[in-house]
Amino acid sequence: APKDSPNTDGIHLGKSTNVKILNTNIGTGDDCVSVGDGTKDLTVQNVNCGPGHGISIGSLGKFTTEENVERVLIKNCTLTDTDNGVRVKTWPNEPATLTITGLHFEDIIMVNVRNPVIIDQEYCPWNQCNKQVPSKIKITKVSFKNIKGTSGTAEGVVLICSSSVPCDGVELNNVDLTFNGTPTVAKCTNVKPIVTGKAPACQAPAA
Repeated sequence: APKDSPNTDGIHLGKSTNVKILNTNIGTGDDCVSVGDGTKDLTVQNVNCGPGHGISIGSLGKFTTEENVERVLIKNCTLTDTDNGVRVKTWPNEPATLTITGLHFEDIIMVNVRNPVIIDQEYCPWNQCNKQVPSKIKITKVSFKNIKGTSGTAEGVVLICSSSVPCDGVELNNVDLTFNGTPTVAKCTNVKPIVTGKAPACQAPAA
């Protein structure tokens, strides 16, 4: 689908177990892969994404009937000229209280990606919600490992977690992203990432 086509997720799944998405080329105007609630033991490997909005977990938390997301592996993927890279997004000011745990993003190449690595617990498109009321969704055990390439913004890593249930166990391991030839920085809110190897330092104080 063209890059300006709305609501055109390449592959969307939810309430599914042991799904594998392998060796796939996706170009679209929305998420290349969109992971909905109730997804467990998902593998996404050797996927080329672009154009599009990247590979996303969520959005989650809009409805109280949503189920946990557990054990997701995103590996050996390339994202080119996308609005986002690998992303986790949850809604603020919603009653859902599910948990997102065991997400592993590994061996990812970014080519001019606007938001290469992002956790956004203030996801609120078109400003249709109140960001002052934090998300109730718990995000835990998330690793970003061996992620390299170029960012379309100076902030290569953005981790915006909930003030009511801060993220736990977020790991940055060998995240090497540049913007116009300069190493990118990280923005971290309500999270204290575990940093090993090369990775951008948090610019904002970790709460």
